[in-house]
Amino acid sequence: WLSAKENLTPVYAIDKTRQDPNNQNSSDTKKWIVTADWSAKGYRLPTEAEWEYAAREGGKKVRFGNGRDVIDPSEINFDARADYKKSFSIVGEYRGKTVPVDQLSANSLGPRHMSGNVWEWCWDWYDDDYYSQSEGARNPSGPGAGNYRVCRGGSWYDNPEYCRASYRSGNDANYGSYALGFRVARG
Repeated sequence: WLSAKENLTPVYAIDKTRQDPNNQNSSDTKKWIVTADWSAKGYRLPTEAEWEYAAREGGKKVRFGNGRDVIDPSEINFDARADYKKSFSIVGEYRGKTVPVDQLSANSLGPRHMSGNVWEWCWDWYDDDYYSQSEGARNPSGPGAGNYRVCRGGSWYDNPEYCRASYRSGNDANYGSYALGFRVARG
């Protein structure tokens, strides 16, 4: 929609007449076929590798998406109550809801809320072992099929562990939640 609105070539084509054989999720009754034209200049979801690269400020060894190794509730929206204290977290305010996108600090590349606030959809199918099998690959494109799509970043609802830049999760492609959103990328 945004690509069309800005007169850009859409990245995605959606075929609602057939079911995607790569979608192995038995609870997804639609299973629409979504194909991506990676040469198009329109808006799209980031791949998981792109998401992590941005969260880690260009691939640095940092624990959280704001470029730091300690999660602080004054900088990231997460569940900072004492019950969830970790060696890499600071106890503080638990907001219990999302905050405006520009409220907390950005990392050195400019993105805000790469950790906390809301989980973010990525393009890739989720596979527990994919990255251990593709170790050393440059900009891996993710598995070709799966049950779930990747979600990254943690949310306001989560404890510090789930907000690490390295933490991976997956959900049904048709799943919706008050703690789940998306970030757009553009070619």
